[in-house]
Amino acid sequence: MSTSDLRTRPGRTVIIGAGFGGLGMAIALKKAGFDDVLILEKSQDVGGCWRENSYPGAACDVPSHLYSFSFEPNPRWTRKYAPQSEIHAYLQHCARQYGLMDRIRFGAEVASLRFLGVEDGWEVTLSQGEVLHAQFVISACGQLSTPQLPAIEGLSSFKGPQFHSAHWDHGLSLDGLKVAVIGTGASAIQFIPEVAPKVAELTVYQRSAPYVIPKDDRPYTPSETARFTRWPKLQALSRAWIYLTHEARALAFTHVPQAMWFVQQSFLRHLRQQVPDPLLRAQLKPDYTVGCKRVLISNDFYPAMSRPNVKLVTDAITRVVPEGVVTAGGQLHPADVIIYGTGFAATQFLTPMKVTGRDGLDLHDVWKRGAQAYLGMTVSGFPNFFMLYGPNTNLGHNSIVYMLESQIEHISRCMQAMRNQGVKAIEVPRARFDQFNDRITAGLKRTVWAAGCSSWYQTRDGVNPTNWPGFTFSYRWLTRRADLGDYQVLG
Repeated sequence: MSTSDLRTRPGRTVIIGAGFGGLGMAIALKKAGFDDVLILEKSQDVGGCWRENSYPGAACDVPSHLYSFSFEPNPRWTRKYAPQSEIHAYLQHCARQYGLMDRIRFGAEVASLRFLGVEDGWEVTLSQGEVLHAQFVISACGQLSTPQLPAIEGLSSFKGPQFHSAHWDHGLSLDGLKVAVIGTGASAIQFIPEVAPKVAELTVYQRSAPYVIPKDDRPYTPSETARFTRWPKLQALSRAWIYLTHEARALAFTHVPQAMWFVQQSFLRHLRQQVPDPLLRAQLKPDYTVGCKRVLISNDFYPAMSRPNVKLVTDAITRVVPEGVVTAGGQLHPADVIIYGTGFAATQFLTPMKVTGRDGLDLHDVWKRGAQAYLGMTVSGFPNFFMLYGPNTNLGHNSIVYMLESQIEHISRCMQAMRNQGVKAIEVPRARFDQFNDRITAGLKRTVWAAGCSSWYQTRDGVNPTNWPGFTFSYRWLTRRADLGDYQVLG
């Protein structure tokens, strides 16, 4: 695509990111007849977090038939819970299948966005300085796109290799080395079982023990795959059943936290069966309400932690030195390699992009007390700017792809209505924005995430800008009920 093709054209839509959200949005707009759509992708391939997170053992914790687009089922998943490589390949397939590759500009990282006015639209500045223009901007960066390193003194002084799990060093052999793993979150419990058998010593630093329950995973048999391929409705039924069983869990997360007792019993049985050492078992038992932090699923994490070459350290880390990690009391734990399984800056939406709306309004100033959006998609003062997987649309119980499809359908419907009515710009009125977010804040108070623990769901001030406090079907109903009439027409 030539540089001249990227200059100002009326009606252009710029989508930021080529993961599930960005690809799904581009497919919907293409079906709706929007031809001037450009996807800006900072990397050199599609896939989003499923391209970036290629660490050993990476896999989804939502069943494959549900963690995929409803309009593009894949009967060839090899397992109930697909590994990273298959999900990445699925997204590559979707980009090719729907003819999106010529609409994607790779190596194009967005540095800033600035709204110039109803007639001029959005100015999109890339990190290398190039400036593009668009009528609509749709961010599909997601919540789990910025790896987070811990605030520990001396990280740069370590003499050996160190990396975050999202930037796995595949060229480094860990065989026979002393490896330190800092963090025991969703990524760590997947790569620790893969790393532990290879290394001489594995020291795992745990600040807070996670709840880990059994993972009902297994390979699909060739006959099952053949049936799904031959009878697509059978796969659709499988998807519907998975959705319903997962959706039922929302009751415990968002309305009746006392029902999480059943999850706790499953966890306790799993821990007793897989960790014979009572001292280690006590260290691996969380001290907070189940569900307050993300509940994890794994069948091999606890056996890995019970290996003779694996040591769990629960003392606080005071600093990192060239030779390894120092914990409270001054004890040095030697290490050849440090791996950070410390998650992502989930509450820092759109970081490090600078987004300037109408009348010079800075989005990060608007969000200084926590990110908010109407339906998780739009913010008052930022016309024709939409977000996929935005504030308060994360889930603890079901597939985010279902939420994304609700958002994609809403945005597409609004854009079609604008086209049909000759409307150039819309934004959500402040009163509607505030009313919606007051309901979200009130709803979050009754959820298990408000049980008093700190987690990546929350800001340092205890605000939860990430999770949806209800059922996914209620969110879909809201996004379908809302239409162009919910917005203020500008110009």
